[in-house]
Amino acid sequence: MPDSLLIRAASEGDASALLEIYAPYVQKTAVTFEYEPPSAAEFAGRIRSTLAKYPWLVAEWDGDPLGYAYAAPFHSRPAYGWGAELSVYLRMDARRQGTGSALYRALEEVLRAQGVLNLNACIACPVREDEFLTFGSIRFHERQGYRMVGKFTRCGYKFGRWYDMVWMEKLIGAHTPTPAPVRPFPEVWEQFRLEDRGFLW
Repeated sequence: MPDSLLIRAASEGDASALLEIYAPYVQKTAVTFEYEPPSAAEFAGRIRSTLAKYPWLVAEWDGDPLGYAYAAPFHSRPAYGWGAELSVYLRMDARRQGTGSALYRALEEVLRAQGVLNLNACIACPVREDEFLTFGSIRFHERQGYRMVGKFTRCGYKFGRWYDMVWMEKLIGAHTPTPAPVRPFPEVWEQFRLEDRGFLW
């Protein structure tokens, strides 16, 4: 891994570069159940809508993006508002170097500052490992402190094969009788910026 990895907030201007990271996962793996990569415009829209409330972080070295991670609503209903679903994607040649762990640590710090309590990960899971999908993502989340909480059997179909899907969970805050509302990401990130709490790993 690089000596100092910069982790910053994404912007819509990152869409093309981050789509280059994501597209091979769509085209060559069952890590994501999307069949076709989105357009750059659609991907920019995803970044924009995410950043309205949740973090979308980019890891880069010398201005070169190595990967990204973001959070999304766990569920649209208000009662689920203290949970977030996390995703991470790394450039194919930047995997297994600690970049994913650094992104998740930064993401977790920001989400904790926002007031999020439950982190959830929806992960494609092979019935048996194959050339399109391994247990690597599950092992990665276990190393980050997540635990298995559920499994859906053969619910995803891609490349002519059926795949399972699992949910993993990590709790990062106290579940009090009167939880504070979750703060929007722009407000929290501005505080991080003013305090000069940039992420260098």
